Amino acid sequence: MHIHYISEQNSILNHFLAQIRDVTIQKDSMRFRKNIERIGEIMAYELSKTLAYKNIEVQTPLGIKHTTTIADHVVLCSILRAGLALHTGFMNLFDNAENGFVSAYRHHYDNDEKFEILVEYQAAPSFENKNLILIDPMLATGQSIVAVLNKLHLEQKPKEIHIAIVIAAPEGIAYLQENLPHDCHLWVAALDDKLNEKNYIVPGLGDAGDLAYGSKL
Repeated sequence: MHIHYISEQNSILNHFLAQIRDVTIQKDSMRFRKNIERIGEIMAYELSKTLAYKNIEVQTPLGIKHTTTIADHVVLCSILRAGLALHTGFMNLFDNAENGFVSAYRHHYDNDEKFEILVEYQAAPSFENKNLILIDPMLATGQSIVAVLNKLHLEQKPKEIHIAIVIAAPEGIAYLQENLPHDCHLWVAALDDKLNEKNYIVPGLGDAGDLAYGSKL
């Protein structure tokens, strides 16, 4: 797996990452969503550097400009509901992309710390020979990503698979490396320390879906 850590150099990305973690700032759900959206825009820009481009001619009022444009077909697919704000950031840059959505959640079948990942809903276009960008703010155990990808392209072969994560735990990255094709690209805005006994990321930021859209039952 090709892993891209995009916060290793100081940039405005680290400013937004600090704000989504801050317990006083993140109480403002609108600001939290906007910061996640901004992070998505930055990640989309960095990812765009790896795509294929083609030469074009553009007619300006004063002449012809030879330049380039994206040649790849892109499909953005986010995991509901936490991925929606991050998805918007990617969509702001990849405005010609097709879009897909899939649900995945932890099902605690014995009401204890053991769980399985249930993927119960998907609405997505074909990924055949396209660049699939799977979007999810948090990578904890990695089980959700693997379960979603297994469901999404059992019968389709994307040209490339990119996974965009805001905050990742080392355990989740290791799980993806063991269970996904070696040619996948993993984009990580911030790498955190570990998972705790409940498989939550530490120091993390809390539940991204609740912070963006309110608590759930």
